[in-house]
Amino acid sequence: MTWVAAVARLRAHREPGVLVTVATVRGHAPRKAGAKLVVGRTETWGSIGGGNIEAVAIDRARELNGAADPEPELMEFALNDKVTGKHGVQCCGGAVTVLLEPLPVVQAVAVFGVGHVGLELARILARHNLDLHLTDSRPDMLTEERLGVLADPVAQVHVHHTPLLPETVLAELPRGAHVLIMTHDHAEDAALCDAALRTPGLGSIGLIGSSAKWTRFRHRLATEGGHDAATIDRVKTPIGIEDITGKEPAVIAVSVAADLLRTFEQTTAR
Repeated sequence: MTWVAAVARLRAHREPGVLVTVATVRGHAPRKAGAKLVVGRTETWGSIGGGNIEAVAIDRARELNGAADPEPELMEFALNDKVTGKHGVQCCGGAVTVLLEPLPVVQAVAVFGVGHVGLELARILARHNLDLHLTDSRPDMLTEERLGVLADPVAQVHVHHTPLLPETVLAELPRGAHVLIMTHDHAEDAALCDAALRTPGLGSIGLIGSSAKWTRFRHRLATEGGHDAATIDRVKTPIGIEDITGKEPAVIAVSVAADLLRTFEQTTAR
């Protein structure tokens, strides 16, 4: 497996990893600059030359995989018989610098309802390195022509057309996914709120709408859904930055995106 495919595999499995690259070589060394190794929790792909260099780099990469907020770092190796490494001696005669770049699990966001606001929000979120799930029960909202504004995204975009029960997508989302509910139908919104509160492992849950809408939803979630107050409080509404009061779809989308990015930072800091 190539290192590119290995990185893609880690992302698809939502597993952290480290990309290890031979950054500089002076004198003789097992591999040239640019050689790469990908280190997951239990597997590795590629090679930076084997021996002590590779073994030490893998050890450090596994430590970074377990760290809360790892940063890229450099490691230097002298390859001579006077230097005994943790995993033995490499006496090629040169010196090698290795760059370790953490590959964290990216955030995941699911937008339910790709109407005027949902599409504007998707345009913003698609520019960020995350897994973006777009769901709508209306097929005309998810046509290639309409979603053409998301061409060449930074995010990995997943489109779900669910004409009957959009809440079934919740069970398919990656663990920790942040959910934003903004469909065209209040009944659909209510069903999604109820299902989201019953789905284990989700991140934040946000609902677009007025205080009057939430009052009705809250009562229904308690009486018909059987949720207690603490569970219902997981739903944040209204969503967005409170001081941004514009009603245009693009303004609302900017507000919601900014609030979500703040949630990402708070989640990472925990």
